[in-house]
Parts: sequence; structure tokens; C-alpha cells
Amino acid sequence: MTRMISGVLPIAHTPFTEDDSLDPDSLERQLNWAYQQDINGCCTGMVSELLRLSGEERRELTRLLVEFTAGRGVVVAGVGAESTRQALQLAEHAERVGCQAVMAIPPISTALPASQLLEYFDCLARGVDLPLIVQDASSYVGQQIPLDVCRALLDRYGAEKILFKPESSPVGPCITELHVATEGRAKVFDGSGGMYLIECFRRGLSGTMPGMEFLAAVVKIWQALRAGDERTAYRIYLPLCALVALQLQAGLDGFLAIEKYLLHQRGLFTTPRRRQPHFWDLDTATREEVDRLMRLLEAAVAQETD
Repeated sequence: MTRMISGVLPIAHTPFTEDDSLDPDSLERQLNWAYQQDINGCCTGMVSELLRLSGEERRELTRLLVEFTAGRGVVVAGVGAESTRQALQLAEHAERVGCQAVMAIPPISTALPASQLLEYFDCLARGVDLPLIVQDASSYVGQQIPLDVCRALLDRYGAEKILFKPESSPVGPCITELHVATEGRAKVFDGSGGMYLIECFRRGLSGTMPGMEFLAAVVKIWQALRAGDERTAYRIYLPLCALVALQLQAGLDGFLAIEKYLLHQRGLFTTPRRRQPHFWDLDTATREEVDRLMRLLEAAVAQETD
């Protein structure tokens, strides 16, 4: 199973209509476009606005991702929740509708001791037959997952069952620490919009989970790195980093605002609407800088393609 869970697996963004309902038509356009970019599957995660969706909406989003993927790649459902019961119910639903794996962050409403973190992930691993990706998203939400917890899960279930997406800061050294702590057994994915992709690739990755907004560029970088073509990788990577730097200035809200702006501009989303509340919006100067940098990024991708 985990041999399929690799490569470029972007996180789908959740489109909304003007009345704040889920927008299946925009979601389908997004996924059809994404699969044209030579991806290996898709996921839901923090930039899917999972924490702002109801339980019913999260289950519907998972079901729609499987339906719209239509066998073209793997589907990984984000199931992290504030209680083990909630997370397990979401994981069981993901398994029923045909996902190939689940991914979970720890609860974020309280700082849990290592023993409780281990029990939370252990219940998820035991509760479904699917592989479980343990996500440490502490660079922007929640708490850091101790290495002892990661190692214990891997020892109990093995590398085909337990995978990792470490996003605590500093990301690169944390990946190396995870590999060392698990004697190189850990299968690791990065995220962060592709900001640290080249460094993390050198440290050992099974795949990458970016957002959708710069997907064509991330795919080309991943392919260039696998081919040993560093010149192409860096040419595309530098304007990508400048764009992600703009997103990082406002954390999760910064990612969401720019992601949805670009997907709307591309004609994939009917609206750029985000779920309220949020504290940051694109002003004119930032929007103009995003547009300038996108032209540079698209030119770098086109140059690689020619």
C-alpha cells in the first residue's frame, strides 16, 4: 500500500459558494486540473480549512475527493480532531469511502503529554486498516510530537503502516532527527508550500504535500530533483520561495488567502471565499507582488518545459 503513497500529493483546497456552502463543481475543476499536472494523488489537510468545517462537511469533502479522483491517484484524508472518538470516526469514514491512507495532527486545544499523544495515534492505527500519516504541524498549529512517540509507533506497526509529515521548525533538521531516531526506517513527507523542498529532498523524502496554487512548479522541481537536474530545480524554486515567503508572513491565513486568490484567478474556483473568521486579507500591494512573482514562476516552468 505505501509504495503508492509517494511522490507529489497536493492538499486540496476547499471551495465555497457565496452562501458559504461547499462548492462541489469548483472542487471537481480543481482536481481535474491537478491530475493534469502529473501528480500521484491528493490529500486534505490544514489548508483544506478542515478546522473550520463541520464533521458532516469533512466527511462529504472526503467522499467527493474519492469520487472526483476516480482512481487516478491515491486519496489521503486528514482526520485529526479534538477527541480520539472524533478522529476515529473520520478515519473509519475515510476507509469506507475508498481512501488509501489517513493523516492526523494531534488535538490542538490542549498540550498533551507524550503518553496521551501515543495513545491517540495508537487508537487511530488500530482502528483502521489504512496507513496512518502522523503529522506534526506545530510550526503553524498545535504542539510538537516527541521523537519517542514517533519511534514507538513505528516499532509497533512498521513503516508500511506509520508514515510521517514533520512540519515543526526547523523543518530540515527535524526530518534528519526523525530519520536518525528511527534508524532510517521512517517514510517522510514535507509540506510548507514547497519552501524547504530542495533541502528536505536531500535529507530523504518519500514525497511532498504542497498546496495546489503552485502545483505545476512543485511537480517540475520534484521531477528535476529525482533526475539529478539541480539547475532546473533551483531555477523554478527561487521564485516559488519568494511567493511562499509572502504567504508565511500571515501564517495559515496567509496561505489560504493567496491560494484561493490564485485558484479563483485561474478560473478553478467560483469564489475566493474563506471561512470566517480570519485576520489577514490581501491588500493591493501584496496582490500586485503575487501577480509579478507568478509571472516569473510561470516563465521558469515554461522554460523548463520547452
